[in-house]
Amino acid sequence: MRQPFLIQVFLPRWKACCNADLETAARLASCDRVYWTLLKANCMSPSTSKSVVIRDLETFADLEQVEAVEREVWRLADRDVIPLTLTVATKEAGSIWVGAFDGSKLVGFAFGFLGMEHGGVILHSHMLAVREPYRDLDLGRKLKLAQRERALAVRIQEMTWTFDPLQSKNAHLNFGKLGVVSDIYRVDFYGPETSSVLHQNGTDRLWVRWALSSRRVRDRVQGKDNRPEVLDAFSRLQPLVQFNGDGKPLRNDLAAALARQRIAIQIPSDIGAVEQKDSGLAREWRQATRWAFTEALRAGFFVAEFCRTVRGQQGPGNYLLEKGSVAEYVPELQRKAESAR
Repeated sequence: MRQPFLIQVFLPRWKACCNADLETAARLASCDRVYWTLLKANCMSPSTSKSVVIRDLETFADLEQVEAVEREVWRLADRDVIPLTLTVATKEAGSIWVGAFDGSKLVGFAFGFLGMEHGGVILHSHMLAVREPYRDLDLGRKLKLAQRERALAVRIQEMTWTFDPLQSKNAHLNFGKLGVVSDIYRVDFYGPETSSVLHQNGTDRLWVRWALSSRRVRDRVQGKDNRPEVLDAFSRLQPLVQFNGDGKPLRNDLAAALARQRIAIQIPSDIGAVEQKDSGLAREWRQATRWAFTEALRAGFFVAEFCRTVRGQQGPGNYLLEKGSVAEYVPELQRKAESAR
């Protein structure tokens, strides 16, 4: 069968660029919109999820690929990239490095190191990254589950990590799919900014706890859905921070919110799009949600759930905060604290 004209014209260029990283390919294609569309469809599209394998980073060649993924995902300057020597050393010292591989190519990874919290050994998951063309394959969840499996194999019962509470996709993964809880909010955890394009609106973070063998986590990992109960809770609450008619954050009465047993905090569905369109508005959302989280957690609440309000499309994100302690909410955390004494 005769090839379509465009494929005949561009096939040599595809062959030249198919092994290039996304940034290089985009630069080569920047003057040719049609070519770039075809390139993404034919060269940059990932394999199916069945062909992507989750396994440990085992060889020096595996570890060498980490830097390229870091740079592509976060667009980091040299000062913010993990040095290869440190990557090798942490691996040899027992840190957990798991990767998603398409053939021999590293397309995502998760890195966790051992730490101490509440008198016990935990795994702190410092980094999770997935290359853009592979982000619809549920690899973030699969990498977290791989970390969980390896931690439980060495009798570690808790994992912690941090994430930006304005990132709704991460919140959905962490609370909705994995079952984390959080009672710590860190203002500018990594400083006012880093070289990453994702860290220009401050680096505030929620510090989350994942009780690896708890009933809550087992239920989430098995796909048990508590969405109806969560949506019912939101229907009864006026968010402490919510959208006004212009897409700006509206702060509601703090005293009234703190008098209840539950608090809701609303965030944009895509803070990245907000930042690109109006950086000032993105900063308003940062300041408003920083105020809401810090005041609520200081008053004895913790973050229990996150939910999108519209099924089938991404609506505003909603956090649900409960009054009390995470140890009461997740009994396995209470038992862990007692056994560490």
